[in-house]
Amino acid sequence: RALQDGELLLHYQPQVSATDGRLMGVEALVRWQHPTRGLIPPLQFIPMAEELGLIEDVGRWVLDEACGQMRRWLDAGVPIPRVAVNVAPPQLNDAFVRHVAQTLAATGLGPRHLELEITEGALESGEQVTSILKRLRAMDVLLSVDDFGTGYSSLSHIKLFPITCFKIDKSFVDGIPGNEEDVAIVRAILALGSSLHVNIVAEGVETREQYEFLRASGVTNIQ
Repeated sequence: RALQDGELLLHYQPQVSATDGRLMGVEALVRWQHPTRGLIPPLQFIPMAEELGLIEDVGRWVLDEACGQMRRWLDAGVPIPRVAVNVAPPQLNDAFVRHVAQTLAATGLGPRHLELEITEGALESGEQVTSILKRLRAMDVLLSVDDFGTGYSSLSHIKLFPITCFKIDKSFVDGIPGNEEDVAIVRAILALGSSLHVNIVAEGVETREQYEFLRASGVTNIQ
């Protein structure tokens, strides 16, 4: 009903350069503006959408809305380099590839203005996902691994995918600079990203101490 009645909306969280504060992009985050319960966060309704088989419908709406908003921003002269959209594992199929191409064509948005965020677990889904991601990357769409470091994918497996960015999960950022284990994990992800020539974004940066540590450690983009 929320889809039919237009009750979903997007909030945009900025990604900025850790060195000079330039806006590097935004991530589109879906919310549900319920008529009686108010604003409902995604953790309360996305699992239900997945269980009911509606996540592909929600995902298509998010992609269309985010790309349309990017088009409006660019037309208004707002210099936002890219918008990131989360993609659930069930969306990674042939129909999704076609929908991405159709949405970019309909909005006139260049593919490098779009970044698709996939979960680390989706990388373990077999050859079909590998093929889908390679086709998306061939379109010049950017691909990032969300919540990197929280899954169980092997490093030898990750190198097979055309990934352009690792996003350090907020659970690791929360513990820095005081937690030695979190510091070690962040530094390991940075080293891996450097070796694989993959960009790094640190998610959920909320304090000056976190920001200063990440900048000093070589993180270029924070969210």
